Amino acid sequence: MSTLLDQLAETKAYIQSKVNAQATIGIILGSGLGNLANVIKTEMAIPYSEIPHFPVSTVQGHTGKLILGELSGKKVWVMSGRFHFYEGYSAQQVAYPVRVMHMLGVKTLLLSNAAGGVNTNFKVGDLMVINDHISMFTVNPLLGKNEDALGTRFPDMSEPYSKAIINQVKSIAGKNNIPLQEGVYVGVTGPTFETRAEYKMIHILGGDAVGMSTVQETIAAVHCGMKVFAISVITDLGIREEDNVITHEEVLQAANEAEPKLTLLFSELVKEVE
Repeated sequence: MSTLLDQLAETKAYIQSKVNAQATIGIILGSGLGNLANVIKTEMAIPYSEIPHFPVSTVQGHTGKLILGELSGKKVWVMSGRFHFYEGYSAQQVAYPVRVMHMLGVKTLLLSNAAGGVNTNFKVGDLMVINDHISMFTVNPLLGKNEDALGTRFPDMSEPYSKAIINQVKSIAGKNNIPLQEGVYVGVTGPTFETRAEYKMIHILGGDAVGMSTVQETIAAVHCGMKVFAISVITDLGIREEDNVITHEEVLQAANEAEPKLTLLFSELVKEVE
C-alpha cells in the first residue's frame, strides 16, 4: 500500500476512534463563512492540529476544526477552515482533507469561498454559483503517481460542478427570494490580489470570478467520484474605475454580510441532496 493510502488510513482510523458515524455530505467553509458551523448541531469537533497528517489553517477567518454534526436533520462532515497553496502547502496537501472525507463515506461535497468579481455586472455581496472553473493557473493535485483506489488516472472534468445540484440551489434561492449570479471561477495561487492587467486577462478568458481556493479541492473530489457544488461570495471587484485598494479585512466583512443567505441555501440544500 502506498504512503498516501497509508496516511489516509491512519487519518480515518484516528477520526473514527473519536466518533464512529456515517455522513455522506461534506462541507468546506471558506473565508469569513465559518458561522454556518454555529447552525450545525455539533457532535464532535477535532482541531486539525490533532489529526494525523492533516495540515493546519494559518489564515484569519479559518478556525481549523473538523466537525461532525447535524444540519437539517442529516449528518454532515464540516471543515471549518480550509488550506491554500499560498500557505506553503503542496497541492496534494490542499486536497488531502477531501480525500479523507471520501474515505469517511462522503458522496457530495459542498464548497464556499470568497472571490473577486470579474464580471462587470457583479457587485460586492453577490452570491455566484460556480458552473465551471479554469484551473490552468494552479497546480493540479493529481500530479504524480495515480492512486487507482481513489480514482482513474485521467478523470473527466466536463461537469466538475453537478448540474442537478445547481438546479436544486436555484430553486431554493427562488423560493427564498435570494438573488444568485452564476459563472466561471478562475483559480489562482495567491496570496497577492490580482493586478489590473490580470483581472482584464481573466475577464477576456471568460472568468466571472477569481479566487485562491476551491479548484484543487474540486479536482480531488471529482477524482474520487464525488458530486460537487460550489458557491462564491463576491467580496471585491477587480474590474473597476476607481483606484481603491483591496484588503483582506474588507473581504472578510463582505463575506460575513452575505453569510446568512449562504447559511440558508446550504441548510435547505442539505435537506434535498442524497
